[in-house]
Amino acid sequence: MHEISFPDVPAGLGTVLAERGFTELTPIQTAVLNPDVAGRDLRISSQTGSGKTVALGLVVAEEVVEAVNLVNRGPVRARPSVVLIAPTRELAVQLTEELSWLFKPLGATVVSLTGGTSLGIDFRDLKRDPQVLVGTPGRVRDHLERGSLELDRVRVVALDEADEMLAMGFEEEVSAILDATPEDRRTHLVSATFPPRVRSVAARHQRDSLMIAGTTPGESNSDIDYRTMVVAANQRLSALVNVLLMEPDAKTLIFVRTRIDTTGLSDALADLGFAARPLSGDLNQRERTSTLNAFRRGQTPILVATDVAARGLDVQDIAQVIHVDLPENAEMLTHRSGRTGRAGRKGRSLIFVPPRAVRRVDFMLRDAGVNATRTDIPNRDDIFKSADRRLIERFAEVETTDRADAARLHKVAAELLEDRDPAAVVATLLAEADHGGPCVPRDIIPVPVQDSREFQPRSSRKQRRASCNWARFQVSWGSHHGAEPGRLLAIACRRGQITSKDIGAITIGSRSSMIEVNPKIARAFSRSAARPDPRDPRIKFREWQESKPQGHRR
Repeated sequence: MHEISFPDVPAGLGTVLAERGFTELTPIQTAVLNPDVAGRDLRISSQTGSGKTVALGLVVAEEVVEAVNLVNRGPVRARPSVVLIAPTRELAVQLTEELSWLFKPLGATVVSLTGGTSLGIDFRDLKRDPQVLVGTPGRVRDHLERGSLELDRVRVVALDEADEMLAMGFEEEVSAILDATPEDRRTHLVSATFPPRVRSVAARHQRDSLMIAGTTPGESNSDIDYRTMVVAANQRLSALVNVLLMEPDAKTLIFVRTRIDTTGLSDALADLGFAARPLSGDLNQRERTSTLNAFRRGQTPILVATDVAARGLDVQDIAQVIHVDLPENAEMLTHRSGRTGRAGRKGRSLIFVPPRAVRRVDFMLRDAGVNATRTDIPNRDDIFKSADRRLIERFAEVETTDRADAARLHKVAAELLEDRDPAAVVATLLAEADHGGPCVPRDIIPVPVQDSREFQPRSSRKQRRASCNWARFQVSWGSHHGAEPGRLLAIACRRGQITSKDIGAITIGSRSSMIEVNPKIARAFSRSAARPDPRDPRIKFREWQESKPQGHRR
């Protein structure tokens, strides 16, 4: 492949890349600068964290230079030359931030138009007549229909995360935007995969297209250490607690299946002293922004997310990804795991494997081209050794303190050690400091690995209900006190330390309710749910002894 050095980067952007800390271009960035690519419509495919945004910026750099020198004499103030469409607000904002520093030496203006923000802010930004516009499909189309945006001089359109955009139902909006641009524009698609639907859109809107691949989709990142742990359903929270206690301050992204699971699991972790927050579609834009900023800054080092909510999440220093709920397939596994091991850092991807899903996970790992190490759930000894090692390493780096009160502290230390065993004094102080983490480790019961019969199509909810003699529990919370199926489901999952897939029917009565639980974990659920809960002291669970309350079912 043609070798690219920074002086060869278009529009003189090599200087800003060097100032930004780049020492070399990534494979996808190098690939888009190959002379054979010039003038072609591109289908760009590469793994998360491979530098696709900067690659896209390098592709459109020459058009941006030309746009800066154009004078807008049209009736509409905003007439961009480069338009990038993204499926989510978060991804659009991240694209805007990335391209803003890249194009700053060119004097270019980059703005974003996303749903969930004030139209007044949009109008103010559009008055700046941006050369580069980044937006979500619905909001860009809205401004087209309002007449506040004109795409008559667009030279390049790029669709980022094209597969996700179509999966979210934006094909009509995307087509409307493309139809509003000149026919001789260039059209680029950036997508993790190119399924038939994406290829169909590409065929309609691209000419002389060329596939460009950096890291092959599905190819695992060599900087990621994959591990699996066999975890029983009733021990998932305990296993997660012990894993987190091994490195309490590590920035961790946890994947679960549903929005309700994000809230239930993050609440359970918060109750145990971990700084954790949920990330799901239930959050409004202000809440999402606050959550992501706290995660980036490390104020909230643990994020519990769904796959959709984590789309476009661009945080460089995530230490580990934990799959509490299994990904659906190999592609999702590598996409989730790609959130760690970025920018030259090492990362870890830990997969919780149900005992009967071992074979299915083995197939998934094989399809992903991943070699994973099967490890045991950390026990008390493992966690205490890890905590002690961190403490010793921390003090190994301590030098003479330059604190203003150093003299006072040395005096107190001398008095403490006078006529006392130094080891006993230090041990007492360590016990007071409680350096092991926010909570005590959990006791884990080893689970035998069963011969998997789960490697087959997942049964429907009706089939599972028909084949399962559900255990029933009465809950002292009914519609009279504000009980709703969704809220009751979240509380049951948190209190019982289970997930939504282990919950059957929920019947809401006026004064009490009934909830069905998978009988295999009913005894463990009963013990966990019976513990006092300061957050919901009035809500109590007990085994069902009476007839069902009259009410509506979920």
